[in-house]
Amino acid sequence: MKRLLFVILLTIMGCCGVHVQAVGYEKIINPVLPGDRPDPTVIEINGEYWAAATSNEWSPLFPIFKSKDLVNWELVNYVFPDGAPDWALNNFWAPELSYDEKQGKVYLYYTARDKRTKRLSCAAAVADFTMGRFKDLGPLVAQEPGSIDAFAARDEKGKLYLIWKEDGNSMGLPTNIWAQEMTEDRTRLIGEMTSLFCNDTPWEEGLVEGVCVFKKQDYFYILYSAASCCDKKCNYKTGVARSKSLLGKWEKYEKNPILVDNQDWRCPGHGTIVRKDGKEFYLYHAYNRSGSVYVGRQGVLEELCWGEDGWPYFRNDAVYNRPNLSLDYVDSFKGNTLAPIWQWRVTQKIDYQTGKNGLHLGASMENRELGTLLVQPVKALNFSLTATVDNRKSMAAAGIGIIGGAHNGFGAPLAGIGISVLKDKVEVWKNVDGKVDVLAQSAITVSATAQVRMTVKDGYWLCFEFRKGQRWIPLATEIDASPYVPWGMGFRIGLCAKGGDGTFADFRKIELIH
Repeated sequence: MKRLLFVILLTIMGCCGVHVQAVGYEKIINPVLPGDRPDPTVIEINGEYWAAATSNEWSPLFPIFKSKDLVNWELVNYVFPDGAPDWALNNFWAPELSYDEKQGKVYLYYTARDKRTKRLSCAAAVADFTMGRFKDLGPLVAQEPGSIDAFAARDEKGKLYLIWKEDGNSMGLPTNIWAQEMTEDRTRLIGEMTSLFCNDTPWEEGLVEGVCVFKKQDYFYILYSAASCCDKKCNYKTGVARSKSLLGKWEKYEKNPILVDNQDWRCPGHGTIVRKDGKEFYLYHAYNRSGSVYVGRQGVLEELCWGEDGWPYFRNDAVYNRPNLSLDYVDSFKGNTLAPIWQWRVTQKIDYQTGKNGLHLGASMENRELGTLLVQPVKALNFSLTATVDNRKSMAAAGIGIIGGAHNGFGAPLAGIGISVLKDKVEVWKNVDGKVDVLAQSAITVSATAQVRMTVKDGYWLCFEFRKGQRWIPLATEIDASPYVPWGMGFRIGLCAKGGDGTFADFRKIELIH
């Protein structure tokens, strides 16, 4: 009954999902970007706000969101909808949007690993101000330890600079934040590199990164993040430095860090400042304390305040107050193409058709024998995912699963646990390091459709069922997925199509209920 009343309330509010008060009011609904959306970036163009976030190894690359109020966001596109640029291998991180009003163009700076050198590189892409198709401009800098987290800013004389982190911590070295002048077409760096600062105070530990530069009155300010970002042991925090000149001398605030853990969020950082109604807001990522690493780093919005000493501070009062109902998702695949929420491995080209009969998805034995994966980020700890399969039509194992990594480590190979149906058999499987273990199986009657369901509790406890008549039959319960949460990412959930070349799995509907 409570759920029904809430649905009625949402309808009265005139939206699909929860539309909340725009910032400028006291209340902000967080996370504003639910699910695994690390390293968020945001810009304003003619009263509209645009955001992007890290993709890691999931294509299409770099999701683009649109909003009128910084709180209610719609996923509308991707920077690279057709997959990775030719030069780039993996590690698609840290997008940074930048609007050049004089040119009427939007630039995106991003990190990726170069196929040839294997170095992490800062690169650029460009689109018109409507955020249409981006054109890749290629890498700008790739130092031996790696170059990541690019940000563009103009100095006090209007010269354009690229600012980035040298990834020294990957080699046990200090991390410098560098600046170098950049051509107006964003295709190359010119002049000499200048070090703005490095990790030299105890709270920063092994690194500084994720810089955001903005100007207020006589000073340039840099928000930056430090320490460990991305796993259960993270202690990420955000500090601030200022200078009257972009190239320095930069002064770090004596009261750093200014953004730290609170009762709802932990390890906050790596975001972008945006202005609205005369105020500054910081869109950053953080782990929800309840969701921890299983959901991943979510997009959180918080107002930046100013003290009498001229330095900014945060109240550290962001709460988790997004209704779970707003996270529900149903897809019958009736449109001409896939909804933007769906992603697949950057290493795989998918073959599919959508329409009145649902989704016709090309199967494979790729992705370490997980098959073809069509997934979306997990957005909460507790939910159920149900798939309706066209069992008479499918010639490949059609199922659903939770996808992570094999060893909780950086760059770990794919791992997954799921349930699939093929004709007269349904089975629960675990795939780790390319080894498939059947955890449970059952014979079923072949009918027009078959339904399978995965229920997730506390982020990692899995239960799998199949439908027989009006009843759900448990097939495997209390399966622990926690060893397979990927480093730096939350779990993905979605469809799995496993079979030989030329075979297809057919899905009528998928329902995600929180």
